[in-house]
Amino acid sequence: MHTWSKIRYKLEHEYLAESLKERIRYFATSYGRCPDHEGRAAILLDGKQIIAGSYMEQYSKAQFLPKDETLSIRLHQEFPYMDDTAIRYGQFDQRCFYSAFYEFDNQSIEKSLKSDNMLVRIFAILDRRTGKRRILKLKENILNEPEIFQMFYAVRREAEKISC
Repeated sequence: MHTWSKIRYKLEHEYLAESLKERIRYFATSYGRCPDHEGRAAILLDGKQIIAGSYMEQYSKAQFLPKDETLSIRLHQEFPYMDDTAIRYGQFDQRCFYSAFYEFDNQSIEKSLKSDNMLVRIFAILDRRTGKRRILKLKENILNEPEIFQMFYAVRREAEKISC
């Protein structure tokens, strides 16, 4: 099991595409005074949070979600399922982030790009192993992808200077 500093190092230095270095930052923290050291996690682009979630937001926002979307969110399981709904509503925390990293770190880039876990897919689209040809191939079905994935795809495509 890696420490947060090791996870961050791997995401930002070993896996992150060269064109995105110094632009993408990963953030996760635990709050020592919270029960069970709950915390938050985020992905930043040029210093601005693109996605962020925290334990406290999970429960406060879940009551306002439409019933069909609430059903798709599974909170605090050992290996949480992370879908587009969870990302859009900040329904994840640092534990979800860590679980997504372990899945991503222990499988091929092809499996990561097809994962049910949206955080894993985001890590994969930002990964250096996802080359220009693979990015172009993803373009064929990008409109069928969740909005948050399309946004990270556009960030990567723009960084690689791939025209649409």
